[in-house]
Amino acid sequence: MSEPRTPQAGDDKAKDTDVVALLMRQHGDIRNLFDEVEQSKGKERRNAFHRLVRLLAVHETAEEEVVHPFVRRMVPGGEQVVEDRLAEEKAAKETLATLDKMDTDDPKFMPQLMKLRKDVQEHARAEERYEFIHIRRHTDATNLAVMAKAVKAAEAMAPTHPHPGVESLARNMALGPVAALMDRTKDAVRKAMGND
Repeated sequence: MSEPRTPQAGDDKAKDTDVVALLMRQHGDIRNLFDEVEQSKGKERRNAFHRLVRLLAVHETAEEEVVHPFVRRMVPGGEQVVEDRLAEEKAAKETLATLDKMDTDDPKFMPQLMKLRKDVQEHARAEERYEFIHIRRHTDATNLAVMAKAVKAAEAMAPTHPHPGVESLARNMALGPVAALMDRTKDAVRKAMGND
């Protein structure tokens, strides 16, 4: 039996022609993985948690590289909106980094996981309210599709572990073992956005 893998946007075979719909599906995948971690034990919990960490890392990296720059440029008050989301991401990454160092059978694991879940859910609601809704209001279907393509490209190259205090892909990657991954990710995003 093959080990379950981290859900990826597009696994449902949707065309992913709208960045907002794609990110909303990822939010659903994240909620489902939290449920899976909570409801499992032992090796299954470790595997589910590993998939959750990966999905959170790729989701946030995609947003940092695609969504936040758009919101900064195009949404009135966008700079503050993004700064608020980055502060939320930093807090969640700190909790996640603590959890990532713990054994999933540790009695302290589940209370920390519940804290992370609460933080991630509040952050997702803020993204949906203060970023996603405005993205649709400030662009057209063509740009929504281009951004969706770029999110998928960033997702394919994203780090597997988020680094607290490092709220950009470039800084996340600089801490990782393969510096070339940073350049490949940037190139993939630029190509997907038509800026190569």
